Order: sequence, then C-alpha cells, then structure tokens
Amino acid sequence: MEIETPFVHLHVHTEYSILDGATRISALLKKALEYNMPAVAITDHGNMFGVIDFYEKAMSVGIKPIIGIEAYIAHDSRFSKKKWETLNDGAFHIVLLAKDVNGYQNLMKLSSLSYLEGFYYHPRIDKEILRKHSKGLIGMSACIKGEVAYYILKNDMKKAEESAMEYKEIFEEGDYYLELMDVGMKENKIVNEGLVKIARKLDIPIVATNDVHYLSKDDIFAHDALICIQTKRKLNDTTRWRFESNELYFKSPEEMKKLFKDYPEAIRNTYNIAQKCNLIIELDPKVVHLPHFDIPEDYENADDYLKQLTYAGLKERYGELNGKIKERADYELGIIRKMGFAGYFLIIRDIIQTAKEKSISVGPGRGSAVGSIVLYSLGITDVDPLEFNLIFERFLNPERITMPDVDIDFEDTRRDDMIKYLKEKYGENNIAQIITYGKMKTKMAIKDVGRVLDIPYNTVNEITKIYDKYNEGYTVAEAFDKIKQLRELKEKEEKIKKLVELATRLENITRQAGTHASGVVITPEDITHFTPLYWEQEKKSVVPTTQYSMKNIEKIGLLKVDFLGLRNLTVINRAVQMIEKNYNKKLDFSKLPKDDKATFKLIQKGDTYGVFQLENDGMRQYLK
Repeated sequence: MEIETPFVHLHVHTEYSILDGATRISALLKKALEYNMPAVAITDHGNMFGVIDFYEKAMSVGIKPIIGIEAYIAHDSRFSKKKWETLNDGAFHIVLLAKDVNGYQNLMKLSSLSYLEGFYYHPRIDKEILRKHSKGLIGMSACIKGEVAYYILKNDMKKAEESAMEYKEIFEEGDYYLELMDVGMKENKIVNEGLVKIARKLDIPIVATNDVHYLSKDDIFAHDALICIQTKRKLNDTTRWRFESNELYFKSPEEMKKLFKDYPEAIRNTYNIAQKCNLIIELDPKVVHLPHFDIPEDYENADDYLKQLTYAGLKERYGELNGKIKERADYELGIIRKMGFAGYFLIIRDIIQTAKEKSISVGPGRGSAVGSIVLYSLGITDVDPLEFNLIFERFLNPERITMPDVDIDFEDTRRDDMIKYLKEKYGENNIAQIITYGKMKTKMAIKDVGRVLDIPYNTVNEITKIYDKYNEGYTVAEAFDKIKQLRELKEKEEKIKKLVELATRLENITRQAGTHASGVVITPEDITHFTPLYWEQEKKSVVPTTQYSMKNIEKIGLLKVDFLGLRNLTVINRAVQMIEKNYNKKLDFSKLPKDDKATFKLIQKGDTYGVFQLENDGMRQYLK
C-alpha cells in the first residue's frame, strides 16, 4: 500500500506581514500539529520580522520551520522609482525559501537591500541582486501578482515563458517552482492552466499553495477589518480595495488535495520542497559574536589589558589599594575572564571615553551595572559599589549565562554623534539600531475597529473612558463582560457586539514597526550575516534598524548596547556651561557631596521638577 505524501503549506503570511496578515505564530503551529504537518513555512511580505520566534516555537513542538519571504521584485531596477503599466507599485511578487545557512544569509541580504536600496511603496529587490544572492534559495512564482502569472493574464504566453525560463536559470537546478493556487478567484483557473502548460514545456516543477493570510475561514471578517485599518477605509465603503477571495485560510491537507486532485505532483512537491529545506539557526546562549577590539601589542590578550586598565583606574579612584578593593577587583575580573567578556568591557570603556573627549555628557550609571568595581575603575560608572555595598552578581552572574548589559545615558542632542562614532570605528555595515514592534493593545483595538465599523467617535471615546476607569488589566472580551456599563452597551447595540467580536480577534496583533529608543547593535562583520535590516522610511535615521527584536538579537548572540538620549543631561550640561560662563566656576560632579542636607530637604518637599526619575507626579507625592 502506497504511503500518502503529506501536504506542507509553503506560502503563509503571519501577523508580521503588518496589517495584511492575521495569522499568529503559536496558533499557526497548533493548527499545523492538528493537521499532522511535518513542516510549515512563513513567507511574510518583504520582511523576516517573525523568523526567530517562528523558528524557536516550531522547533519546540517538533515541526520543521521553513524560513522564507514573499519578496517584491522590481520589473526593471530596484533603484527605479516609477510606476509601470498596471503595476502601480512597480513590483511583481516572488516567494523565496531558505534551504540552508547559505540560503538564509542570502535571504537576509536580499531583504536588507530591499529596504536600504529598493524601497518604493514596498521593499523591492531586482533580478540583478537575486542572481547574486540565489544560492541556497528555492524560488516560487507566487500569486497572480507574480511575473509569470502577470503575463499569462495579459495573454502574452511568449513573455510568460521567457520570464519562467529566466527564473529557472537564476536558481539552482530544480529549485524554481511554478505556484498553483485555487482561492476562488476567476483568474486562478486561467493562471493555473497557463502555468501547467509552461511547466510541461520548460520542465519546471509545479507546487500547490494557498497564499495563507489568516488561520481559519471564520477569520475572514477580522482580516477584512485589518485591511481597512491599513488602508484607513471603512468596512461599509463599497469603493474600497479588498481581497477578492474568502479562501486565504490555513486549509487542511484534505482540502488542498481535493482542490488539486488533477495535479497530485503539485501536492507531492510541497513535501519535496520541505525535505530540501534543512536550515539550522544557531541559538546558543554561550556563543557571542563580539566585534574585534584592538589591544596594544604589549598585552597578550584582552583579559590582561583589562586587568591593567582596571588597576590603573582603581589607583585613580582610591589612591592606595587595600585588600578589600583588590579582592573585589580580582573576583570580578576572574568572572569576566571565565565568561569571555573582557572585550565587551573594553568596548564600553572606549565608548564612554570617546563621549567625554567629545564633551558629551554621560550619566553616572544606572541599574545593576553600578554594582561592578571594574566598571567604576574604568570610568564607565561613577558610583562606588563598595561605598554603597552593591553586589556584582546582579550585573554578571556566572551561574546565568547572559551578556552583560550596561545602559549608557547621553545628552539627547548628542546620541546620534555617538552612533556615528561607532560607524567610523567598527564600519558602517556593522552597526544598526534595533527594531521594536507596536502591538494593537486593548484600547487601540477598540478604537481601530470602532473606526472601521463607522461607530461615532464620541461613542468609542466614551467606551475607552469607561475602560480606563474600571480597567484591571482586562482584555476586550473581559472588559465587555465584567464592566457593567460596557456589558449593557454590548447587549443593547448590535454594532458594539460586532466591535467586541472583531477587536477580540485583532487584540495584540502586530500593528507597526519602529525603532527602539536605545538599543544599538555592533557586529564583528557585515551585520546582514546575522540579522536582516529594516529602514523606517518616514524617519531619517543615522543607521538602519535590525529586523529582529531586542530579545532575538540577544538570542543570536549579538552585542547590544543601550544608548539612551536623556533631555535631563542636556539641560544639566547647559546649566554647567552657563555657570562657568557667568561665574567662572567649573563644576566637577565627582566632588559634589552625596549627603548634602539642603538637597535632601528639596527632595523631601517633592521639589524635584527636572530631576531624572523623580519629576513625575507619583514620585513627587511619594517623596513628601
């Protein structure tokens, strides 16, 4: 008896196809397990935002993760910023899947270049860079917005064949597939027939996909609302753009096999592709990719150099060194050596030293870092851990293998200057800021869905006010169940009931990408070997951002430093300059007493406007 070949979904958009995909990764994997799928792919639009989360979660439940993107490919050059024929956004679609590490690195490179060089409506690549970075990748012709499908629909089979042949030659032997879809659109039949003809003529394999944008069939209305949020239109607007299919859900293997019963090889090839994809992403907490830091020739290694700098700094701080100081320093240096982090300390010291040389105000230290006498000796912090009996293990614990984390405060007007310095020292291709994802939190979900349902603004505003008044961390569903006024409103008005249903489905979905307020990454080589890059088009950033979040940057072993721009430091620096100018007195903060009674009296009165972390109303009330 012949064993039936499993079906694998290879064209899937998660919530990281922002405001376009509504599939949550955990729910996706749960459904894949339910369907006994051995593998599943994610192919978000142009980006790899969800890759590490997806990879980790898939591996943890025993499903093979296939990493991909649905790329936008310019009809000519990625640098061309013009519309073309009926392609208003100037791009076709193509699906790319990574077979191995080579493919994964090429995928990261292509996605990065699409943002850094090819952005026009969407992040776009072109055939020039696809040829250059095609090794280890599988290509699929995508939906009806793919190039081959485009020419089939124009009834230009000659051009369709030429395009298919060109892609076949770009990818390695047998790694380009023509993608059959049947999602209930009138174009599907025309395109599928054309693709099969081309496949037979040019010996190109076919594969069945479903262009998944949401998990279940009953998610269609929530997905439609999501599209309205993206396009800023209302659900009752008959002129708005909408998906022409209600079938873009995560179909069962049985449904897919029934749809493609005439093309069983298209089903078999989903599994064959999955068998080709065997990417392993290294997520070992013991592996850290520190940038190279030059040490003087007199020193054998970074540990010896760090020890010399530490003892020189201790003598400056304390003068004569007693046994307690030496014991603490040697203890910390031993742990730093054991964990292999000497280079990190030297890098941070260089950053602080450079800032001070550039007359950029630097904070005295914050958080667990002030518990390190090594950091104090290096001038990285200005708080004596011995004087205040602070412990080192909160900062660096040999029992817990994590990167040390020093938050550095700079004047907010000079933060970019320090990022520029890192570009000069380590190379502009080795520096990036870190992405952050904004979620559609409860109130935002209520507001967004209320708007697309055309519920009056005053009504939605009143709902959020009631929510704020009685909120105890409620979700949308809990709020309309437990808060009496909201429950009564839902029971009375059908539109509010619809709001609750849709907002519940969309709550906490990814809504936008931005730049983290402080995180900066430094890598030993081109950063796109480790993480793909993203560029916030609306902002003129000094450097691009990573596509991976801060927690995932740490998981892949990259050095992350926190550069915080503080307005308070800018104000203090200007005040110091004014004092020097008007009174000819230069303040030295290291010599200011830490037990000044007049200062503490001001604090006791709550007279702390402009004082960092003590100026908000809650803290001022607490201090009185």
